[in-house]
Amino acid sequence: MAGQGVTPYLIILIAISTLGSLQFGFHLAELNAPQDVITCHRKSVSTVARLARFLTSVHDTHDGVDDCIPMDEAAFATVSSIFTVGGLIGALAAGPFSSRRGRLLAMRVTALLFIAGSTIESVAHSVFIMALGRFLSGIGAGAATVIVPLYISEVCPPDQRGFFGFMTQISINVGILITQTLGFFLSYGSAWRWNLGIGAFIAAAQALGLLIVPESPAWLAAHDNVAAANKTLQRIRGHAAAASEEGQGWSPDTPGAAEEERGLLAQDADADDVPPPNATSAKNEPVHLGFLQVVRDPNTRPVIIALVGIMFVQQLCGINSVVMYSVSLLADLLPISSALLSILVSLVNLITTVACSPLPDRLGRKACLLMSIVGQGSSALVLALSIVFGFKVVSAFAVLFFVAFFAVGLGPVPFILASELVGQEAVGATQSWCLGANYVATFLVAQFFPIVNKALNSWLGGHGGWVYFIFAGIAALSFVFVTWSFRSLRFHGATGN
Repeated sequence: MAGQGVTPYLIILIAISTLGSLQFGFHLAELNAPQDVITCHRKSVSTVARLARFLTSVHDTHDGVDDCIPMDEAAFATVSSIFTVGGLIGALAAGPFSSRRGRLLAMRVTALLFIAGSTIESVAHSVFIMALGRFLSGIGAGAATVIVPLYISEVCPPDQRGFFGFMTQISINVGILITQTLGFFLSYGSAWRWNLGIGAFIAAAQALGLLIVPESPAWLAAHDNVAAANKTLQRIRGHAAAASEEGQGWSPDTPGAAEEERGLLAQDADADDVPPPNATSAKNEPVHLGFLQVVRDPNTRPVIIALVGIMFVQQLCGINSVVMYSVSLLADLLPISSALLSILVSLVNLITTVACSPLPDRLGRKACLLMSIVGQGSSALVLALSIVFGFKVVSAFAVLFFVAFFAVGLGPVPFILASELVGQEAVGATQSWCLGANYVATFLVAQFFPIVNKALNSWLGGHGGWVYFIFAGIAALSFVFVTWSFRSLRFHGATGN
């Protein structure tokens, strides 16, 4: 295996748990390919889909009630963006819930939310019901983005956390690739409902898999069940591993509280006084700053400003305009089917994410972010010009490079910065700010991108693509912001430059 303590059982646990983050990617992109079919603008979006419809003898109804849900761009944008509203709620609630009730129960709840959300989406016949299903799926996805990385960090060997932590981002990209591929074949008639409903089957598989998944050993130890924690850890590491050394700090007197309170969304916003950065309580346990405390503390306030800004940069450079809307946006503008291009985009995203995983450690966080911003901004500018002037082949390559450069830095780096820029007393609340900013920025893109895109195309005419000039301009401003913000940041045990 990759290292000591990495057993087949651990691989199974990670595979099952990452089905939650996979669902985040799945639901984020599930409406992309079938958008025009769902909204009654087209009967199908690709030749393959029409061929499949012919071979299976599936016929459209003439009234369109069963096949599609009539909605304009604003209504569809609301259906798309409501997913991020649910995601914000799920992310903020998941930390405290998993701290009180355990990681395992929290993952089971997310599986149930995915089952309910996907089922409602697949049978929806109105905008409201579709939005309700997306909202429930969003709650599950937001919670999964918190719980899954936390669970993985607590079950994998300490020296392998960086490697296995990257599995979360990879699983998200796998989910995007799955739904884009399914959408290419199922975006016709009422078949798009299967594309949305398959999420329920994935969630059901996760729910069954969680029956063999144990509770996090760190959580058990933090809740005074040290014997069960050691037993579980030994089972995960294998009988030949010296798991007792890893759990030496677990005892009834010091039950791993520091590990538990390191949860991604630990909050204590009710406290009024801001303790010093490395303060400890009377019980010699570290004092953790709350959600509002990190903003009041002059030592952490610059970090919060920088990280919130970087999270907005990640989304406002436009990645989700491609992930969520590329099929409709690029229809008839490319030399190949836009649905097929979305599959290639997802594949490029997955491959580059894996290939670029060593870069943040080798080149530094700042270098990767700036390379990513320059690459995305340049690609957005080329994409805008190529669409305006009708250079279809150039447009296709510009989209691929646009996504590839996202994986260089803007994709993975923002999520690993918090633990490197603040001490353990502030990492939980800092992650709260990061995730909150990420979902707010994602909502802005999901809600307003199609509206702004349509308005610009109507105003300026031509082939469209004007909105990517805006993304190129935002990238230029983002370069200046990241360069400025890194000058005042201090890294704890990591290379920032």
